[in-house]
Order: sequence, then structure tokens, then C-alpha cells
Amino acid sequence: MEHIRIVLYSHDSLGLGHVRRNLALAHALSNQLPVLTGREVTGILISGTVLAPGFDVPAGWDWLILPGVDKSPAGYQPRNLTVPIQDLVSLRAGLLESVLDGFLPDLVVVDRHATGIHRELETALRRARSAGPVRTVLGLREILDTPEAAMAEWERVGGASLVEALFDAIWVYGDPAVHDPVSAGEIPPSVQKLVRYTGYLAAGRPAGPGEPIMPGPYVLTTLGGGADGHALAALASAAELPPGIDHLVVAGPQMPADRLADLRRRAMPGVRIVERLDDMVLHLRGARAIVSMGGYNTVCEIMSTDVPALIVPRTHSRSEQRIRAASLAAAGFLEYHEIGTLTPEILSGWLARRLGTRVDRRQAQLNGLVRVPQLAAELLQPVPHRPLLRAAASSSASRVTGSPEGAAHAAV
Repeated sequence: MEHIRIVLYSHDSLGLGHVRRNLALAHALSNQLPVLTGREVTGILISGTVLAPGFDVPAGWDWLILPGVDKSPAGYQPRNLTVPIQDLVSLRAGLLESVLDGFLPDLVVVDRHATGIHRELETALRRARSAGPVRTVLGLREILDTPEAAMAEWERVGGASLVEALFDAIWVYGDPAVHDPVSAGEIPPSVQKLVRYTGYLAAGRPAGPGEPIMPGPYVLTTLGGGADGHALAALASAAELPPGIDHLVVAGPQMPADRLADLRRRAMPGVRIVERLDDMVLHLRGARAIVSMGGYNTVCEIMSTDVPALIVPRTHSRSEQRIRAASLAAAGFLEYHEIGTLTPEILSGWLARRLGTRVDRRQAQLNGLVRVPQLAAELLQPVPHRPLLRAAASSSASRVTGSPEGAAHAAV
């Protein structure tokens, strides 16, 4: 029986959150959909960061790396290419159309940005939906931003009516008992009928078979991608540690080289600074306490443990991390502190109080990596047998190749 074909798209600008979320989904779908549907899975992960291929993908999956973008105060701009942003968007849009036209996916899951950078994904999605049986899903983290900022962003991607036209479902990767983006006003009323809550993508993130790189007891500070994590890393590295406890600081692969060098130069005895870890989940579970920024993926990994955690959210760009930290703190699952008033002494006091304690997070809905494959199987159930579509596509391609009239029709 033919494999289920899946495309997971993320636009990728700052950090590694989008690509890490899609990787977790790829592994869950590959592991569970064959049991639920009787069909194996193959897929393409679309990303805009050259760091993505450094992560392991499931068997049967591959990467498409789009020319990268960065986000500046003036908006998106090319990361490396010296071309106008309009040319870069056109190039990315053409690549996206080619992949969806050629791969003929059964399921497309778009991470966070419904139509991508400057609506680069819109035409590809329209063509895919008109060409044959494909299911399209918009995947949203549990917190978008303040209601005002979130609604402005919905308008930038084309508005609620366009999302209704392009997507069969909206998966919200969170627990509405902790934070509900619908009741908070972050999702337009007209698309709320498409929303399905999955729970956090937390439980089921596998830890590797190895051992932590620290030889003895340690606390861990993690900064996500690290592009904007230097301030927290510097504060955490200067905190006094309880006797017999070392400190592992994961700076992140996107921390600028000069700032990473500064951290290493100023590191106190007992502090080890690394750019990245091969197995973050393993090291989070082995830590005695965790200090972290408030990105979705890192928080999900923390929620899969019972280790006490202090979240220090990003405060610029958007309010997402602050809302996440406050919501989870109100539910009793972690603590948080603003970076503007944090000091090494405050961190030292927190570590002294929390070392040796455990946090029960089992009341939160943490099974998103089980729920997503179930939702995918439900969506895929009515899709007709793919080989019939293959034959039709092949016949159509032959007609286009063999006649000028066919070529003109295809160009339209």
C-alpha cells in the first residue's frame, strides 16, 4: 500500500522553535500513523534555516531548505542573498509550488504562519487543494500574542476568510485549561469551528540512550536558539551555586560568536558553556533545576519532566513568552521572573530553595504528540486511493509535453 505523503512547512526566521516543533511532529506521525491507518509515512520538512539538517529526521523524510529570511524592525529581509525581498519571496513561492505539485502530499501542516512570508505559500496551497485529495492544517502554538497583535497578524496573512478557504482544520498545540487562545481573543471567531486542541507537544519526546555530559549534579540554563539569550546567560552564569552543584549553560547555535566568547571568558568555576546538546530532553530530565527562556518547544520539554523550572521570558518582539510563563505559573507548573529585575543573587536564592524539590505537572494535557496523529488519521480517512491520481497526473503531464495547447494551459 502506498505511503502517506506529508509536508510540514515552517517559514523560519528567529530561533529554532518552528523547525523543532515540526521535527517532533514528524517523529510522532511516522511512529503512530502506520498503526492508525495501516500505511507507512514519507514526508518533506520545509524550513528556512540552514541549521535544520543538523537534526535527525525519521526514516523516509527529507529536508527542503528555503533561502533564508531575517526579521528586522522594517519587516522581513533576505538573510544572505543580496536581492530585494520581493524577489526572494517570489523564489521561495516557486520552490513551494514545485514541491507541492511534484510530491502530491496527502497532508500539509503549516506551522504558525498560515500563508508564510508575504503570502508565499498561498498559491501552492490553492493549487494543491484544486489538484486532488489533500488535507491542509494550520498548526498553532497555544499562545499567539496579545489579542490586538494577533488580529493584526491574521490580517497580514490574508484574513480569516482566506484561512477558511485554505485549511481543513486548525490544531492548537496546548491545553485550554492553562491558556485558551479562543477565549483570549487571539483567534478570529469565524475560524473557531476549525479549532482542535491537541494538548502540549510534550509527553513522548524521547530521551536518547546516553548519559548527561556533566559528571555530577548540575543545574541547567537553556536559551533556545540563543540569538537573544546573552543577557540571561550572563546573569545565570554569575549566580552562586550551592556546594557540590555545577552549572550547564546551553547557549544555543544562533548565539553570536562574540557573545558566546564573552560568556566563556567570564565563566566562573563550575560553569560549563556549550553551544548545543545532542539530547536536550535527557539533560533536562537529569538536571536538579532549570532556568530557561519561554519558547514553546523548550517549555514543552520542561513540562515533560518533574524538574523545578524558572522561566525568564523574552520581552521584545511579541508578548507570547511572557503570556506563556504567566499562564503556566498561575497553574502551578513552573515559576517565572522578568529579565529586567533579575539578578544573580535572585537566581542564587531561587536555586537554593528549589534544589531537591519536584513539580507534578501531570494535570496538564501533555499528550499532543499522541493526539496529533489521531487527528491526522481522522482527516486522512476519506482520501481516495492515490494511484488513480498518479495516473491522471501522469496522463496530464504527457498531454502538456506533447502539445503547444497543453503547454499554454499548464502555464495558466
